[in-house]
Amino acid sequence: MSDQPLPGTPATARAGAITDVAGIEVGHYSDPRRPTGCTVVLTRGGAVAGVDVRGAAPGTRETDLLAPGNLVQQVHAVVLAGGSAWGLAAADGATRWLEERGIGLDVRYGTLPIVPAAVLFDLPVGDARIRPDAAAGYAACEAASSAAPAEGNVGAGSGALVGKLFGVHRAMKGGIGTASVTVNGVTVGALIACNALGDVIDPDTAQVIAGARTEDGRALLDTRRALLRGELPKPLLAGTNTTLGVVATDAVLTKVQANRLASVAHDGLARAINPVHTMSDGDTLFALATGRVPLEGDAPGMTVLGTMAAEVVAIATLRAVRAATSVRIGESYFPSAADLGPRPPP
Repeated sequence: MSDQPLPGTPATARAGAITDVAGIEVGHYSDPRRPTGCTVVLTRGGAVAGVDVRGAAPGTRETDLLAPGNLVQQVHAVVLAGGSAWGLAAADGATRWLEERGIGLDVRYGTLPIVPAAVLFDLPVGDARIRPDAAAGYAACEAASSAAPAEGNVGAGSGALVGKLFGVHRAMKGGIGTASVTVNGVTVGALIACNALGDVIDPDTAQVIAGARTEDGRALLDTRRALLRGELPKPLLAGTNTTLGVVATDAVLTKVQANRLASVAHDGLARAINPVHTMSDGDTLFALATGRVPLEGDAPGMTVLGTMAAEVVAIATLRAVRAATSVRIGESYFPSAADLGPRPPP
């Protein structure tokens, strides 16, 4: 369960799940044929939403409508998926599932669910012809609940890898993780699918937890230090990485504030991933506000909410790799953080 600490994690890893936010449900679909899948964050009652895309190679759907000056005020689900751009089809399944239940925006001629989505590149892990589709998105909605979601090699994190700057053969297993924190009656939670080009760092200790391995594959390299001492990365195919996530709160926010929350939440990625927001990452964070708690009295303001958002994003990113398990497909082997452990600083 996500409210239990994983071995070797700091006390802050007890911080719960995004489903601690009232009005949020999460469902995973993991494809049994190869490590890929999708994850749906449902907001049946609607949620004010924002987004911030920092990576230079994103794959997204319906992000323009989240700009503060645009018409639509609420969304009904967010889909995170593997499969690169093909995986955006999973949002079609979520849209159908919501429409069947009468959830969406009344456009006179029908009920139109608003379902933004983002994808990550997990094609190196197994048969790349297998990727999430509309049926996968529908199945993830069917599985959704307010229970703490599974972490690690599930949903959008099924085929995620981290630490690919020196070649995919030296990468490690990424995954999906979640966390939450509550301050003065307001809760902020995060769900992060980590498929980063860079290493994942424990923000409390500054140790590399998962990422690029040494040439023999037996130890962590520390990408940042390797780059700074002049080691040259391998040529990269653009868009073959990406960390995706959803930050949610039960606070009442405007679209402007939701977009600001998504922006500040990227600070959590910067604490937990190095390098981050690269030309080969499509890092995208959505923010959802279910509007159950007004920001008044002793409730935290935007500065505190931003601090909470960055914190849970960092923790959820760390949990994504700590919960992951190793994968072997043919001659390819991607160990987990538990297989190698952190490398002592030089």
